[in-house]
Amino acid sequence: MPAEGRLSLIITGDEEGPATYGTPRLIERMAERGVKPDLCLVGEPTSANRLGDTIKIGRRGSTVIWIDVPGRQGHVAYPHLADNPIPRLIAALAEIDAIVLDDGNDWFQASNVVVTDVHTGNPATNVIPGNARARLSIRFNDLQNGPALIARIEEIVQRHAPGAQVKGTVYGESFLTQPGMLSALVAAAIEAKLGVTPELSTSGGTSDARYLVKLCPVVEFGLINATMHKLDEAVALADLTALADVYEEVLRRVRA
Repeated sequence: MPAEGRLSLIITGDEEGPATYGTPRLIERMAERGVKPDLCLVGEPTSANRLGDTIKIGRRGSTVIWIDVPGRQGHVAYPHLADNPIPRLIAALAEIDAIVLDDGNDWFQASNVVVTDVHTGNPATNVIPGNARARLSIRFNDLQNGPALIARIEEIVQRHAPGAQVKGTVYGESFLTQPGMLSALVAAAIEAKLGVTPELSTSGGTSDARYLVKLCPVVEFGLINATMHKLDEAVALADLTALADVYEEVLRRVRA
């Protein structure tokens, strides 16, 4: 590396959860020390079918929304003495499920809303529950933003169930590193070492790149993701060696 340069290897935790104490805290510490990187390569498992077939140059955003519709518990034989929250929740979810947020664009697939949980916590067969809850997960492209999506969902819910509680958490906004020097450099290293021409993609979930992109251009390249988050998650040892070769080639080209 050039004498004036610096190479940092960043290994952080907390990426899969609320991401409170991992990369965000590291970025704060870097700012305190006046450290600002010129570029970043994230080692997420981006390859789909063979090592080197995909580089990620962006990611969709992610927000989770919790809905709690209050009612009044009572016996099913006396429904006039109770207030069943389930029909109001169902009506709100039906409208939400019908939403078409967008059709995507040149780099991003369409945004989508998915209902991931519905429950009342009611084990009794003859009791109208006192509340009904649901959870949504929204993955969105750069045509949307997290706070606006939460506000849209809350407006729908309040029309069907006035007084319901709606809480949303944005786990990351979408981002895109426009194709350019960094993606071309990584692609060239892949082609040189693996003989593969990678696709530039924004598919998949989120990663810590959503924070790092605020500092510098970021791309992601790593192992095959076929068994990611599954039992017996595994990678080929040969791919680990080949990946190290690609990373070394990236460093050589940066130096050049």
